[in-house]
Order: sequence, then C-alpha cells, then structure tokens
Amino acid sequence: MESVGRTIAGADGCKAGWIAVVRHPGNAPEVGVFPAFTALVDSLPDNAIIAVDMPIGLPDFTSRGGRGPEVLVRAFLGERQSSVFSIPSRAAVHAFSESFTTVERWYEGHRIASEVARATSDPPRGVSIQAFGIFSKIREIDALLITRPELRARVIESHPEVAFWRLNGEAAMRLPKKLKGLINPPGMAERRALLAGLGLAPEFLGALPPRGAASDDFLDASALLFVAARLARGEARPFPDPPGADGHGIPVAIWA
Repeated sequence: MESVGRTIAGADGCKAGWIAVVRHPGNAPEVGVFPAFTALVDSLPDNAIIAVDMPIGLPDFTSRGGRGPEVLVRAFLGERQSSVFSIPSRAAVHAFSESFTTVERWYEGHRIASEVARATSDPPRGVSIQAFGIFSKIREIDALLITRPELRARVIESHPEVAFWRLNGEAAMRLPKKLKGLINPPGMAERRALLAGLGLAPEFLGALPPRGAASDDFLDASALLFVAARLARGEARPFPDPPGADGHGIPVAIWA
C-alpha cells in the first residue's frame, strides 16, 4: 500500500466495540479493538483519517430507499446491494436508547423504533432487525460528531462492499461474504486476494482477528483502510457528490 504521509484507519463495529486497521506513516498496518469510537479517535494523531462502516448524518424524514447515499451506491453492487440497508430518521435511531437486559426489551425497543420510523417516512417504513442492531453505534458516532464538529472532515462514512467495488475496478464482488448469516469462505478468499494484490500482506490478512471481533469485521476494516488512503491522496469520491448535510450540519455521503 502506497504511503500517504499521515495516519489512516479503516474501522467497523464489532461485538467488543470497534475494530480498526491502522497504518501510521512508514509502518506496516496494525489491528486493534477499541471499546468506544472515541477511544479509537483519541488514540490517533489529530490529523488521522478514519473511514468507518457506519451511517453518518441522519435525516429528519426518509423516502423510499432510505437516505440518498444508500440509493446511489446500491446501483453499483448487483447481487451485493442487499448489504446496504436503509437507515431511518434520527428520531427513530434515538427512540429507544436504554441497555437491553432481556430479549423481550430488545423486541420492545425494535417495535418503538419502528413506530417512530413509520411516522417519519413516506411511504411508511419500519426498521429492519439488521439496522436496529447497530443503532447504538450510530448514536455513538452521531453524538461525537455533534459535539466535536472538527472531526467531520476526517471521520467519513464508507461501506465495505462499495469499497471493494471501487478497489475491484468498479466491479461488484462476485461472491457473497456471508450466506444465511454465516461466513462464506470463498467470498472471504475473493476479497482477501483483492486486498493482497493491492499491497496488504497475505500474512496480515490471514491472521486471526483480535478477541471480540469476527473475521469479516477484520476484512471490512482492512478494505476501509484503502478508502481512508484514497481520501488522504485526494482520490476518494463521495456519493452524492457533493455530500449533503443533516440538520446538525454533519456531511451525509458514502465515500469510496
């Protein structure tokens, strides 16, 4: 991977918090897990670029297909487009924020969030289980970028399959990364081969992920490292271009 003269990171949510693949100038990439996104940000130099697989910038109201970025990038991904799911309104994301102590409260939270989502969308649409599962992490980044607006230019939203599309010569990956919620080894191998061909060491890509993160989280964070590098070189492109902005002025775009 070509040096970009500043620290770059690709990050993804994981069971233990956040997994990040980080490269400091002149060094090989390294991987770590952080309990909070602020811990990741504060561990890096104050000019580091972080590309993260998490929605950034929340709408007050949504229409068919979710936010504009999701609608735009799905068109590139062919059979992989289902990996880009719609994010509802900020009110829905923040509708239920208590810690879950029982499965019943989990489903109650999902029901409450879906009610708010339907009231703030046209046509009315509830919340997918996949989206609801990451709401706490969306809120974490949302709160950080509201209180620390200086981070908005260097903490950017990306998406692994959009990153792979860009890195693969703007062609969607041929094989799925997961099948019925389980890791698909051929799909993982296809992506590792692409990243290795772009300069990440096969030994690094083949290593076990840190405790608290899964192998697909590690691979996704590795792909997003390249998006951060592209931004540092002035090559990354936002969808839409130029980015929109939410009610707090936070940019709304998926970068690749």
